[in-house]
Amino acid sequence: MNILLLGSGGREHALAWKLAQSPLCDTLWAAPGNPGIAQTASCLTLDATDHDAVIAFCEANVIGLVVIGPEAPLVDGLADTLRDAGFAVFGPNQAPAQLEGSKGFTKDLCARAGIPTGGYERVSSEATALAALDRFGAPVVIKADGLAAGKGVTVAMTMAEAEAAVRDIFSGKFGEAGAEAVIEEFLDGEEASFFALTDGATIVPFASAQDHKRVGDGDTGPNTGGMGAYSPARVLTPALEAEVMTKIIAPTVKTLADEGMAYSGVLFLGVMLTAKGPQLIEYNCRFGDPECQVMMMRLQSDLVELLHACAENRLAAIAAPHFSDAPALTVVMAANGYPGTPDKGGGIANIEAAEADGARVFHAGTTLKDGALVASGGRVLNVTATGATVTEAQKRAYAAVDAIDFPGGFCRRDIGWREVAREQAGG
Repeated sequence: MNILLLGSGGREHALAWKLAQSPLCDTLWAAPGNPGIAQTASCLTLDATDHDAVIAFCEANVIGLVVIGPEAPLVDGLADTLRDAGFAVFGPNQAPAQLEGSKGFTKDLCARAGIPTGGYERVSSEATALAALDRFGAPVVIKADGLAAGKGVTVAMTMAEAEAAVRDIFSGKFGEAGAEAVIEEFLDGEEASFFALTDGATIVPFASAQDHKRVGDGDTGPNTGGMGAYSPARVLTPALEAEVMTKIIAPTVKTLADEGMAYSGVLFLGVMLTAKGPQLIEYNCRFGDPECQVMMMRLQSDLVELLHACAENRLAAIAAPHFSDAPALTVVMAANGYPGTPDKGGGIANIEAAEADGARVFHAGTTLKDGALVASGGRVLNVTATGATVTEAQKRAYAAVDAIDFPGGFCRRDIGWREVAREQAGG
């Protein structure tokens, strides 16, 4: 079949790389794509906010499956438009995509469905937010309600930090995403990411991962969209995964379906492993970035078959996803200045040398300028490797990082540190 993949980041490069391996894939189109995606897909200029243009392209090119990579088109309702036009789509409709589009929506759903999560209060002004802070105290979590590119969340350890975060949100720093906010109870424990596929009725577990949000080594500095990840997250044991499926994911899917908002696509949840058991931190309605990169490196099933079955409400009829036992780890190479204003235009070379020993370099923020590869965003490359252990995968990933010539970039040097420490301790 002909497939259209929407998006341009590292997540989409990883998806394109895996989709193109399927014997079910005839022609793979990507819009807008990037230089890495162009190695396996035909890239084109197509505005995902122009629904009519997307429909026209799908009709003209007999598209059998549309895979929507990023969250913004989902929250914008593109999946609804495509489904109404008769196309198979991987990704939820606009109403259930509020799981990511509105932090308050998700917390209210948790309250209705009895899903374990931290206490919270929705606020719509700086004054009400500050009053809520007084009730919660520190540490506390402050979240812009809407989409803020992974940067609208502050885990404040002091009241001063919390008050500054509130002022940032209601000063307009995050645009429309900060029209409202959610003040949340601080949950103590280790965080992990878990992914499941659902067609609105059937739910199958996909994979686990653990990412690193802070910009600096030792989890220091401001939050980013993610500086690296590894999979699987063994701290999320099979017993804990089963508990997450039963107590968090299943009631979410059922409640959405019961309320006329059937969810079809991938559910990506952040889970805090607390002394009281797993508690939901937040939902995302797309594959994570950079979590997708490590999961695609491990996935042994046919990705097209999985996503197409999900889109056609026949997930129960195919085999569950199968993954290699070998862990994968990815290191984000970011442009200097990130997560603030990144330095764009820096040259990048030696990608082939980095991939010589089996590593894979996924392009996240790159473009071609006069035929040369340069940085065009904050997170630029996702350097990904596998190994018998996380320690080995980390060693291979950093060897590939060190082979790349990107003087205008930087990376963390401790991705996977928790699991590496556990492995070295014999845990």
